[in-house]
Amino acid sequence: MGALRDELPHYTYDDYKIWEGNWELIDGIPYAMAPSPIFEHQDISGNIHIELKSKLKKCKNCRSALAVDWVVSDDTVVCPDNSVVCGGFKTKFITTTPKIIFEVLSPSTKRVDRNRKYNLFQEEGVEYYILVEPKGSFAEVYKLENGFYKLQGEFSDEKFIFELDDCKIKFDFENIFED
Repeated sequence: MGALRDELPHYTYDDYKIWEGNWELIDGIPYAMAPSPIFEHQDISGNIHIELKSKLKKCKNCRSALAVDWVVSDDTVVCPDNSVVCGGFKTKFITTTPKIIFEVLSPSTKRVDRNRKYNLFQEEGVEYYILVEPKGSFAEVYKLENGFYKLQGEFSDEKFIFELDDCKIKFDFENIFED
């Protein structure tokens, strides 16, 4: 498998910027995103953004980003569905490691979200990674502990406290699954 990967073209952020459509780039390998998220995905992602934005009002150094590119390195660019970034808001894209990332799972992206992105976000030090499963109306919350993600639980109508540098967010998962 390693030999096959060595034969694949290696792309960079400069290549990524000129591509049409929705793509992500991880370790120089492009991944096509779903053509367009469905209503359910957009509703949940929008609800996550609203919940984060309302809870971050007292956290002056942190902001909620809705589908903003994170340029991790010259050959890795991802676009999390939702993220919380503390500091570094001066560019068109995210340049610092987000504190929290939410991915709303879809059949076409589930494998990449659960594997490649999980490993990437863990390696890059994203403190919390949340995988949201629309079909079951629950979210898996992973917290980075000693360099590895540890599952904190599955949440559907409970609250979870995200502890950031200088503030806490009491996130209500019930609000993201409502119509």
